[in-house]
Amino acid sequence: MKFNEEQLTEFKRLVARYPEGKQKSALLPVLHLAQESFGNWLSAETLDYVAELLQLQSIEVYEVATFYSMYNLKPVGKYTFEVCQTGPCMLRGSDDIIKYIGHTLGIKPGETSADGLFTLKTVECLGACGYAPMMQMGKHYREHLTKEKIDAIINECRKNATANN
Repeated sequence: MKFNEEQLTEFKRLVARYPEGKQKSALLPVLHLAQESFGNWLSAETLDYVAELLQLQSIEVYEVATFYSMYNLKPVGKYTFEVCQTGPCMLRGSDDIIKYIGHTLGIKPGETSADGLFTLKTVECLGACGYAPMMQMGKHYREHLTKEKIDAIINECRKNATANN
């Protein structure tokens, strides 16, 4: 497992943003690059590879990857529902949304559906409290969630998955 030429060029571009000897500063974007490059998750082998490339101790990379919820440390579904569970979202019903998604898909937070399409994660504040309850799906926020909106999102994802096969 190694970056291909294009990915290696991007890696070098990311590291070049920072002063000489400060390559650790590139760790977050390099972890994103690795996750996108190697199946949308970061295996121990991938984390060790990133450490080697950045000339860091593996533990330095593991500490960062395990701290942030945006990094997947095990395989995930094609669609990851990251539902905010902090105060404002909870007050607006995020606990019910999490339970509803889990019941609808037959999974608990941290699990992936049997068809491999959906992973449910609970996360801390996503910085959009005025749109609670809300979740992130990849680079997009889904806001003011209701059971009906969840059903529509799940149907949309299933439709897109079918169309892309």
